[in-house]
Formats: sequence, structure tokens, C-alpha cells
Amino acid sequence: MLDLASFRGVIRHRAGIARYIQLDLGDGIERTLERLNLALEESPVPEFEWNGLTEVLGLDLLSRLLGISATSVRRCKAAARTTPDDVADRLHFLSLIVGDLSGACNEIPVRQWFERKRAQLGGRTPLDHLKAPWRWRPAYAGWGRVEVYESRRV
Repeated sequence: MLDLASFRGVIRHRAGIARYIQLDLGDGIERTLERLNLALEESPVPEFEWNGLTEVLGLDLLSRLLGISATSVRRCKAAARTTPDDVADRLHFLSLIVGDLSGACNEIPVRQWFERKRAQLGGRTPLDHLKAPWRWRPAYAGWGRVEVYESRRV
């Protein structure tokens, strides 16, 4: 029989999956598995995200969106260096956005989406909001939130 401690250990073992949620089998196995499934969807796995995002967004736009140099993008993409957690979070957030946008249009409009002014953003572009160092915090009840913070550039 699988107890809660063993279940948590198995889940947290790979790639930090479910690091932001509380798993409680007392809520019922169905509800716990729903939260786990959402956590899996929202968990960064940079080794699978670098290539696709670089292909769709291009090196320059991706580096500007992530707030890191093009050289750092190349190194992380090639696994010549480990992707820092804050960059992995931003990369994953961008993967979710690009995935949603790709369902409605091809690569060119996806790239343009980040650089078009939006009334919902006070006349600014998504890129304007994502230029400063920022971190995506999953909320597991929707998109989560984006926090702007101060840190050194990667």
C-alpha cells in the first residue's frame, strides 16, 4: 500500500514536479490526482522546452523575453550549463503561452503577439512587461501570476 509520504517522495523526485502544491490524500485520491495532473502541466522541464521555443520565437526574441543573453540561451539549450530555476520557470510560462497561441496561428503571428501593443496591458506590449527580471509562480487554479523582481542577469 502506498502511504502519503511515499507518494510525495515519488512525485517530487523528478524535475521538481508538484513543488508548489500540497498533496493530501485526505482530500480523496481523485482530487489529489487532479492537482497532480495540473502540477505536471505547469512544471518546467527545460530540456524539452528550449528547442521548441527557440524554433518558434528565434534566439533574439527568446533571450529578450527571458531576460538573459543569447549566449546563455545557447548554452542552456545545448545543456552546456544547467538552466537556473528562475529561467526554467520563465521558459515554461512562455511555452504555455506559445502553445496556446500556436493553436490559433503559425510562428510569425506568435512572434508578433509579444511585440504588439495591447489595450489590456495599458497600451504596452507583452514584451514590455516581460523585459524586467520576472518570475512566474504557478497558482494551479489558472495561469498563476507573474512577479517582477530584482536579480542579477544570467
